[in-house]
Amino acid sequence: QVQLVQSEGSLVQPGESLRLSCAGSGVNLAIYGVAWYRQIPGEERELIAQINSHDKQNYAKSRFSISTNSANDTVYLQMNSLEPEDTAVYYCHVFNVWHNGALERTDYWGQGTHVTVSL
Repeated sequence: QVQLVQSEGSLVQPGESLRLSCAGSGVNLAIYGVAWYRQIPGEERELIAQINSHDKQNYAKSRFSISTNSANDTVYLQMNSLEPEDTAVYYCHVFNVWHNGALERTDYWGQGTHVTVSL
């Protein structure tokens, strides 16, 4: 049973930086595709950053960056110069893993992390 466990929510001030983490547990994940999304109440989930090692479709919004640590199956979202408009619930999503010598599509989601940017 794969679980993605995200770091706890935070309250930060405008202009500050914050790093979110998303750790895989249960099995050894060879992550080949992972993304971070965010959702503001009443709005659709928005793609913030993505690493896709299979087709190299990598992406990150300005002020955001995504990285992985394969040694501990952890994915990070670095957020800089935060603005009140960045207030949202952030989710990690693993959509590709390398398993038994082949690429496997998956649909693993973290539980969500509340980020509030306010004075």
